[in-house]
Amino acid sequence: MTADQTAARVQEALDRLAGSGAQEAGEALVRELMAFYDAGLTEVVRALPERALTPLLDDPAVAGLLVLHELHPEDVGARIDRALTTLAQSEVEFVDFRPDSGTLTLRRAASGCGCGSGEQDVENTIACHAPEVSEIVWQAAPALLQIGTRPPTSAEAR
Repeated sequence: MTADQTAARVQEALDRLAGSGAQEAGEALVRELMAFYDAGLTEVVRALPERALTPLLDDPAVAGLLVLHELHPEDVGARIDRALTTLAQSEVEFVDFRPDSGTLTLRRAASGCGCGSGEQDVENTIACHAPEVSEIVWQAAPALLQIGTRPPTSAEAR
């Protein structure tokens, strides 16, 4: 389950509590649980040697938790790169990220066969690793140059 999916489920539960003070109580409960998890995760991350934490950063759920609690050791650019690497998206190229707007621009590589993970898979993984990305813009891949046989020369045409 992704961080976005969890957030949506929590929001749905809070929405069901609307009215007669129950929503405020539900929100307080969520805040208390988040503070508890934050304190525990902070101690776990501090206790782990860096070499033990590094392989965990490839897991979208772990990455999402670390980002949510502001414990992820990498900056947003490194997390975007990690997300694309995690997907083994050699056919997806990073083009640009604008932190002020949260816009990430990606492009399908010309060499890609188009048989890799779909755009939705890429977007979901980016959301876990780098929630600062609020929009992904897909650029069209550059056109491939088609190379065929050369036309026959006048001597070959005879």
